[in-house]
Amino acid sequence: MRPEATSPGAAVDAAIQRFAASRPALPLAVAFSGGADSTALLLACATRWPGQVRAWHVHHGLQSAADDFERHCMALCQRLGVPLEVRRVNARHARGESPEDTARRRRYEAFDALAQAGQAQAAIKTVVIGQHADDQAETLLLALSRGTGVAGLAAMPARWQRGDVQYARPLLDVPAAAIRDWLRARGATWVEDPSNASDRYTRNRIRAQVLPALEAALPQFRQTFARSAAHAAEARALLDEVAAEDLAAVGVPPRIVAVRALSRPRQANLLRRWLATAHGTTPSAAQLGELLDQLAACTTRGHRLALRVGAGTVSRAGERLHWMPLAPAVRVGDGT
Repeated sequence: MRPEATSPGAAVDAAIQRFAASRPALPLAVAFSGGADSTALLLACATRWPGQVRAWHVHHGLQSAADDFERHCMALCQRLGVPLEVRRVNARHARGESPEDTARRRRYEAFDALAQAGQAQAAIKTVVIGQHADDQAETLLLALSRGTGVAGLAAMPARWQRGDVQYARPLLDVPAAAIRDWLRARGATWVEDPSNASDRYTRNRIRAQVLPALEAALPQFRQTFARSAAHAAEARALLDEVAAEDLAAVGVPPRIVAVRALSRPRQANLLRRWLATAHGTTPSAAQLGELLDQLAACTTRGHRLALRVGAGTVSRAGERLHWMPLAPAVRVGDGT
């Protein structure tokens, strides 16, 4: 019999056991929101590595319940004897930005700040995040709904490096229901984020409407989706290797004649990597397609090129491509 069937939420214990077998560097920090997933992760890690666990809570300042979340986290950490560090951020998004993407960016900026602040003390080596199999399926479906490429289809990695800190998602193979079963079996409580019930967000609509339908029609969808994401991650890694080799060959900034010598798919792959690694920007599919068309037309020295790409403009300077960020918008009455 599989371990998942022996007791409520046994999949959580199995996932933590697998994570422990990977010998994560200690001490570790748990990204602790107070929700079910991070609560289960904190309880499991504090039990497995007593005295080696910290909790990091990010106060996003987006809703009135945020103060209650923080108080709940403080009370639980006090009962567990786990040190808690709180970082307050302004996660409000600007017009045209995704609220979810903005909050995620601010959260990881807070984690970076917490990791740096801890360098003078016991430096955190590993940060664990409580995202689970349902989150992974939602992320893949979101990527499909947006027509993304293999980078988006790779969804969320189980492990990655950010600066000097290793990040991991130990519960990424565990269904959300199993996590709640595990908590109930231990009499644990958690907070529910009111925003998760809003149908304003596409992710919430997928969670409330699409996942139950998939559960009924394809009960193994979490595992099969995870395999597809893993295949996409392998493809992405291969594309990154090819792009790195091509970028080394064409130079930075890229030489137009060298870029044109490549096939169109390799040109696209190379340009995405150049823009991401050298300038931290990502072109839309339409922008990249237009840039490729313009490159195809660059057959003479006098051909001009100036095109909006990502958060800036790609232009031609001599025999090379250059990218410049857009000038910040000037608002009337701001004195600039």
